[in-house]
Amino acid sequence: MQFLDQPPRFLFFTGKGGVGKTSIACATAVRLAAEGKSVLLVSTDPASNVGQVFGVSIGNQVTRIPAVANLSALEIDPQAAAQLYRDRIVGPVRGVLPEDVVKSIEEQLSGACTTEIAAFDEFTALLTDAALTQDYQHIIFDTAPTGHTIRLLQLPGAWSGFLEDGKGDASCLGPLAGLEKQRSQYQAAVEALADPRRTRLVLVARAQASTLREAARTHEELAAIGLRQQYLVINGVLPAAEAAEDELAAAIYTREQAVIAAIPGVLQALPRDQIALKAFNLVGLDALQHLLGNDAPPIAAADLQQAPALDAPTLAAMVDEIAADGHGLIMVMGKGGVGKTTLAAAVAVELAQRGLPVHLTTSDPAAHLSETLSEALDNLRVSRIDPHAETERYRQQVLQSKGAKLDAQGRAMLEEDLRSPCTEEIAVFQAFSRIIREGGKQFVVMDTAPTGHTLLLLDATGAYHRDIARQMGDKGVHFTTPMMQLQDPKQTKVLLVTLAETTPVLEAASLQDDLRRAGIEPWAWVINNSIAAATTRSPLLLQRAANERHEIAAVANLHARRYALVPLLKHEPVGIRNLRALAHREEV
Repeated sequence: MQFLDQPPRFLFFTGKGGVGKTSIACATAVRLAAEGKSVLLVSTDPASNVGQVFGVSIGNQVTRIPAVANLSALEIDPQAAAQLYRDRIVGPVRGVLPEDVVKSIEEQLSGACTTEIAAFDEFTALLTDAALTQDYQHIIFDTAPTGHTIRLLQLPGAWSGFLEDGKGDASCLGPLAGLEKQRSQYQAAVEALADPRRTRLVLVARAQASTLREAARTHEELAAIGLRQQYLVINGVLPAAEAAEDELAAAIYTREQAVIAAIPGVLQALPRDQIALKAFNLVGLDALQHLLGNDAPPIAAADLQQAPALDAPTLAAMVDEIAADGHGLIMVMGKGGVGKTTLAAAVAVELAQRGLPVHLTTSDPAAHLSETLSEALDNLRVSRIDPHAETERYRQQVLQSKGAKLDAQGRAMLEEDLRSPCTEEIAVFQAFSRIIREGGKQFVVMDTAPTGHTLLLLDATGAYHRDIARQMGDKGVHFTTPMMQLQDPKQTKVLLVTLAETTPVLEAASLQDDLRRAGIEPWAWVINNSIAAATTRSPLLLQRAANERHEIAAVANLHARRYALVPLLKHEPVGIRNLRALAHREEV
């Protein structure tokens, strides 16, 4: 493995949910520890399952891993970190500043931007405080800081007075308020990240176009801010031997090899490793020891037989229930790489096939959605929200309204704030909000819908809903904001998309928690690309199908009020016929 050649002290693993970055980080830690190196494994993932992988309760303190000499682990709790961060900022000004100013600061600190910054605040000490890490030769981070976080840290630090004067707008000013005193520490952390002698960043992807596009975006974002020591790992690649006697496995193998051959240009020059798809669950020391090698434990004989078909609801049956309402907003949400764009298209096609008018909208590039549908369909209209155009429109709107009242210095700071990454999320949400109203007359299916992060950010800043509520609340006037519509189950149905794998299910459950904190109750879950719902003779795929059943049961019994199971198909889910095959669980 090239990414393990002469590893520096700090190794960061990053990638979309479900690509296997936690497993690879854990396996790397085990291998280095086995070489006699003292290793600290740190997770900054809100849905961390490092403890589950090792079968040990870890939490927010350094914990020895009993089964692995030389290895300790730490799970940074982002929510706890965020609360400590808020207390540190708000505590000193409570009773000193006017109450309305304190409430304004608290509002701006209640969103997910604060959680992200606070987690970074926690682990910068691991990069910069030698006393904390002197006992470890290698520190491995599961989930690296995003370009989003680092760009926030590079914004100017003089925000406190700007906030107190009430000049801030609805973006990232609140979280930034506590950075000024520690800016030198953050600068040292960013310098450590950018130093190839100290740090190596490992981009983890699958042999899927979406995860490789995400890796390409991450590469460019981080390289632009100085983090250029990057390696690429393509995980979970189906071995050629599995394709010999099975139609499903042969189709998957051909599809993956075509994706690898067409890897984005910006990734082609990176040192690259491939890790074969394993039959076993990546939980426990034995599994981790086999992950980075070519050997593997034998597959249990019981798992070499096709199990009885799962009696699980189909997507078509779920759409029947949706269609009964005649109209409404359907938000298809989920982490990256789970197939939500494809499933949004499948839901829209099913509704349109029933003779219902449907507007399918996305913030993905138009070509991607056009390729998924591949043809026009009666009753179905498709649109795209351009994040760049919407962000510029939002910036101009804020500058013309709030900026008109500021002096030159205040306007310059507002312009700087509007260059923060959160601005795009708010702008795209406002564009979605304009489309939301159509759900009262027809079906609107939204792909790449606002994540729980964005919804919390919008709600926390009061960037529309609270303003309207304050203006209208005392006048006895009836009003409905977009947030209120999203919170109304009679108007909005949220479908959470996941895969039948440990990390995607944990991340979907975390997103569900985020939505519930924003007052939005998911209507249903959709488990995508299920091998257990397909037919195969491949020993490796049969073993994975057996493993999926545990995760499917967790969704059905613990997480979801209702769910649908969508099979992994031989053919790429492109075109009306193949999209309908997803819904009806039939190959065409």
